[in-house]
Amino acid sequence: MDHPIKRDHSRFRKIVKGKIRDNLRKYVSAGEMPVPKGDGTFKIPMPSINTPRFKFGEKQQGGQGQGDGKPGDPVDGQQGEGEPGQGEAGEGEGNKELEVDLSLDELASILGEELELPNIEPKGKKTLESTTNKYKSIGTVGPDSLKHFKRSYKEALKRQVSIGQYDPENPVIIPSKGDMRYRSSNTVVEFENSAVVIYMMDVSGSMGDEQKEIVRTESFWINLWLKSQYKNIEIRYIIHDATAKEVDEKTFFSTRESGGTLISSAFKLCREIISEDYNSAEWNIYPFHFSDGDNWSTDDTKLCLDILDNFIIPNSNVFCYGQVESRYGSGQFYKDLHSKYGDASEEIILSKVKNKDAILDSIKDFLGKGK
Repeated sequence: MDHPIKRDHSRFRKIVKGKIRDNLRKYVSAGEMPVPKGDGTFKIPMPSINTPRFKFGEKQQGGQGQGDGKPGDPVDGQQGEGEPGQGEAGEGEGNKELEVDLSLDELASILGEELELPNIEPKGKKTLESTTNKYKSIGTVGPDSLKHFKRSYKEALKRQVSIGQYDPENPVIIPSKGDMRYRSSNTVVEFENSAVVIYMMDVSGSMGDEQKEIVRTESFWINLWLKSQYKNIEIRYIIHDATAKEVDEKTFFSTRESGGTLISSAFKLCREIISEDYNSAEWNIYPFHFSDGDNWSTDDTKLCLDILDNFIIPNSNVFCYGQVESRYGSGQFYKDLHSKYGDASEEIILSKVKNKDAILDSIKDFLGKGK
């Protein structure tokens, strides 16, 4: 039977996750993201939770036990506080939001429930072998840190009973060295799917800070879901205007250029990265491209479609294009992709992200097929 404290803690966690789920769309739209703590958990602010408390009934029957009483009257000779709503303003801070720590799996579960996301089915990839140590057995030797106290005392009790030393009137059990038991690990071979996410983003002058903030927020939640589906995952970043280059995460979200746009430069670099580092027989590959839809020419668009058809799509689980609305962008690239692949394609997913309020809908577009 579970301890009451454990039951209460479990119930509280359910309430917390329910609150976060209820506020997830507002939270994501505000551009806020959980802060990783370095121990596998994330710190996330949420509205305060009202704990149960006593409340006076509607039928008033006097004040301080006898007779009539008014709000603010002193109790047991204590100094009164005056009428409610009166008095000087305080200098202290108001109530702050509650911060809770949630694991990656808990956050992913909240996202999955809110967006009704299916678990991903790997695209027929060969799994990679890994070994882990799991403590599933009991041994007679080991370090003190792995000592199993319950089993040790059980062995001591059995020994004392068998030799007649156990006294029910004075049940003292003293384990000897031979009674000690320790948790023992077994090496388990597991086969895990690996994934790589390749983000490409247009950083030309028409992609402003608001557009990049949308991409940053959306990519965080996409990564969160994919990490819950794959134990081994790598993330690569490509930025481009008329030329493309691979960068780190910080540079990816802070760079802004002013040149023209050749989307094919990013697709060429993506093709090179996949060819050199990720065998499509072993890796689940997820290329994402974000842009406001402008491209330099129709000839470059034709080159993009050729790279997609002949390399990126055949080697990927799915190719995702997110068009982030910009006052300077024409949105033509979305039209070109839609004209070729349509809405029902299983190989390429298109999504329009009008503003921050559309981020969760876009994530559902990309991940809702379980690819």
